[in-house]
Order: sequence, then C-alpha cells, then structure tokens
Amino acid sequence: MPVNAVFAPPTPVNEPVKSYAPGSPERASLKRELQAMEGVQASLPNVIAGERIETGNTRAVTMPCDHGHVLGHLHYPTAEQVTGAIQAAKHAARDWANAPWQDRAAVFLKAAELAAGPWRDKLNAATMLGQSKTCHQAEIDAACELIDFLRFNVTYARDLMAQQPSSGDGVWNYVDHRPLEGFVFAITPFNFTAIACNLPTAPALMGNTVVWKPSPTAALSNQVVMDLLMAAGLPAGVINLVHGEGADVGDIALADRDLAGVHFTGSTAVFRHILSTVGGNIASYRSYPRVVGETGGKDFVVAHPSADAKALTVALARGAFEFQGQKCSAASRAYVPASLWPEVSEGLVAAVEAMKQGDVRDFSNFLGAVIDQRSFDKISGYLGAAHDSAKVLVGGQADASTGWFVQPTVVRVPEPGHRLMREEIFGPVLSLYVYDDDRFAETLQTVDATSPYALTGSIFAQDRVAVRQAATALRHAAGNFYINDKPTGAVVGQQPFGGGRASGTNDKAGAPWNLQRWTSPRTIKETLCPPQDWRYPFLG
Repeated sequence: MPVNAVFAPPTPVNEPVKSYAPGSPERASLKRELQAMEGVQASLPNVIAGERIETGNTRAVTMPCDHGHVLGHLHYPTAEQVTGAIQAAKHAARDWANAPWQDRAAVFLKAAELAAGPWRDKLNAATMLGQSKTCHQAEIDAACELIDFLRFNVTYARDLMAQQPSSGDGVWNYVDHRPLEGFVFAITPFNFTAIACNLPTAPALMGNTVVWKPSPTAALSNQVVMDLLMAAGLPAGVINLVHGEGADVGDIALADRDLAGVHFTGSTAVFRHILSTVGGNIASYRSYPRVVGETGGKDFVVAHPSADAKALTVALARGAFEFQGQKCSAASRAYVPASLWPEVSEGLVAAVEAMKQGDVRDFSNFLGAVIDQRSFDKISGYLGAAHDSAKVLVGGQADASTGWFVQPTVVRVPEPGHRLMREEIFGPVLSLYVYDDDRFAETLQTVDATSPYALTGSIFAQDRVAVRQAATALRHAAGNFYINDKPTGAVVGQQPFGGGRASGTNDKAGAPWNLQRWTSPRTIKETLCPPQDWRYPFLG
C-alpha cells in the first residue's frame, strides 16, 4: 500500500498502573487468568523462521513459590537448530531492512495495544507464576514497562531518523539510518519481562533481525511475549526465539562472522566473557559488533544527618525487598548516620516484620520466592556470612521445603569494607553501616570506592548543600542517581536506565541513545547541478 506521508506516531504516554485493589475488576480478571494458566503444563518451543520447534529434549519449568508445581516444558534446541535460527535471521534481513520504517513501527505499536488490552492478564499471570512477582510487581513490569518500551521506542526512532544534516547551495544532504549488517544476538534475564521484550525488539525496530536467547527461568512469560509479537504481525524470521543454556547457544552465535551486535542484560561475569569472546573473534567478523550490556549492581543509599528518617526507612524497605531484591537496581547497601540510626533501625525492623511472604497468588503477600535453587543456595551462603561476621537485625533464615523462600533480612555490618557491602547478592538482603555524623564527606568517598559497580544509588538529605556534595562526590558511582527516593523504579521516558563501571555500557534502555546503537548511518550527498568544467576559479 503506497503512502506518501511524513509519519508522526501517536504521542507516547506512560501506561497507567492498575491497582488490583480488592473488589476491582482487574483483580478478578487476573485471578481468573492465574487459575487457568496454573492448571496447564505449557509446551515452550523454540520459534525459528516463524515455526514453533518442539525438540523433545525438555526441561521442566516450575513455580519458584511451589517448586513441585510444573508450569511447562522447555524445549532445548540442537546445535543445528541454533544455526538454523541464525540463518533464518539472515534470510529475513533484506526484506525487513527494506520495509518502510512505519511498517516496522506498526508491528510494535500494535503489540503495545494488545499488551494494554487483551494480553495484559496473560503477561502478568505468566510473570507472577514463573518469576514469583506479586501482582503489583508484575503490573509495573510485564504490562506497563513493556508497553512503554514499545510505544516510546517508536517515537525515539522517528526522532532519530528526523535528525538530518544541513544542505548548502545546490546540494541535498541526508542520512540513511541503516540497520547493522548481520544479525543481533539478544540475551535476556529472568527478572524483568519488559527487558526480555525490549532487548530483541529495540534492534528489530531499527531494521535488524535478531536471535533471542531468554533465561530458562523466565520461559513462560517470554513465550507469551513471543506469541504477542507474532499476533501483532511480526514477520517470520525477524526475531527467532532459541532456548538453551548460555554456552550452547552463545558459542555458536558469537562465532558467526555475521554477528553485528549483542544486546545483553545479565551478570557481570557473563558479559565479560562475551566481551572477551568477541574480542578474540574480532578478526573473523564482517564488521565490528556493537556490544551493549547492562549487568550487575551493588546499589547504595546514603543518608545525611539532615535526612527525613521516616522517608529513608520507607525507601530502604521498598527498595531492598520488592521482588525479593532481585532487581539489578535494588537497594543493597546503606550508610546511615549515628544520629538517625535508632529511629531508622526501629522503623525498618518493624516494617520488615510486618511484610508477609508466600505464594504470590495470595495478593496479601509483599514478597514471593527467589527464582531457583541456584539463587537460593547463593543467598543462603551470604546469610551464613551475616550470622558469622555481622549482626542480623531481622530475618536471616531461608526455607526451601515448598518454594525458594528467603526471608527479608537486614544486617548491620561492623565495618564499611565488609563483603556484604561489596558483593552483589541479588536477593532480599540489605546491609547497613552506621557512620559518625561528622564523617559524611569521608563516607561519600567510601561509597564511591567500595563496590566495582555503578548502576543506581540515592542520597537522602534535607540540606541542599549536602545533596550537591553527594551528587558531586558520587557522580560516577551510579548511572541512575536519586535524591530523596529509593534507587529502583526507573520509568521509560522519565529516567533512562543504565550504569557504568562493572554495571555495563550505560547505553540507557528506553532512550534514543540505545536505539542509536542499532543503526549504521550512511551519509548521502546529492549534487543537484553538477559542475561542467574541471577548472577552479583560482586558476583564472
């Protein structure tokens, strides 16, 4: 359908968060979807060139809150099928790259509308059951943030393509925002369904084709995402979903000469391995791959003696323990002045003791279970270290009899260099150090130097001079910096997300900077009236 127009996509606004309050229609609707989904053991196939591939080589996908409850069976591919997914991406590349950008945008705008409407309960229910998120945590992730990524990225892409050079007399200059030459390998984590959607779709919006390897522990919700994109009209081969362990898929993808880019969210160790592998293969690639990564964090909250103690306490309770601390932005270490410590410690212990933990299908629970046994065992090891070398103020226990449940735990450490203040735990453990009020400046230096990460952090202070002092001293300690707020909850279009140092490449998901990484601009100069004589005027 030829259309002559300069397209302006719908102006994006952040998707409103539904409350799921008792008696609300969305609560009743979500509960119905949960009951339907939990009663079916889903087949979770690979999707290659638009075809659903069931291999028979399966792994059970279970509920973290009830690890005896099988939600589905995940089909692991053969090496030949992984190669087939890469070939499918290459085969689809020309037609997708040459499609009018508004046709590509229309797929993702439609996906956003479906997610906001008839697919909302499916996305949320799958995220609750498979990733142990409460209804609220699922709503702000699998519904709202996912929708925001899809809508805002379209506008960002249009604005990016509208950035054109000036033209002199007799010349028309313009830039062609080409996709990368080859395929993009997207590797997504378990903890955010929205990230699992954004990492393959952002490059695809810019005209790239993608091989997508999701986390096995998020397979249920990621299958819903893939089904959503196909329902929105995504052509076969543009995004190819391939399950499996990291090395089984990654070794093949990273060795391919047509690897054009890697879009990654996950652990720092895995990302460093990817960078090392790409570096080792650099001479064999057709072009230098773009590598974009968001990795770990050891996110801080530092309080000045002027801080509002109650606001600080609420921020620590929410920032540390929502989604069991399994956010890369979760508050993991805090620095509290001695003058505020009695009030903060009393309030924080009371808040944690009041938090209900259990199956997320019970909407009265504030916390669910951690994602799997590997995570449970790792966090349990840190609890042991807390009991041995620090003071556990509340929590400190774990129970795997039914689900992978780790109590929300607050630990006071004896010195600021303690391992609980340095190492990423990725669980519901908050470590605090109490400092002397007159050592605020020294404490800021400690915050900056203690951890290798630089993802998120916050300062609590009523004194504006202290706020500026902290913002300056901690300028490189966090890619997302919060003033009098918890260090979690970045919203697409409002707080572009990403960090530096060991936390990644800081390419800001949900922002124009990220989309720019998936284009290879071509500058075109058209001379409207070419010269007819080789001689320059100075020769006269």
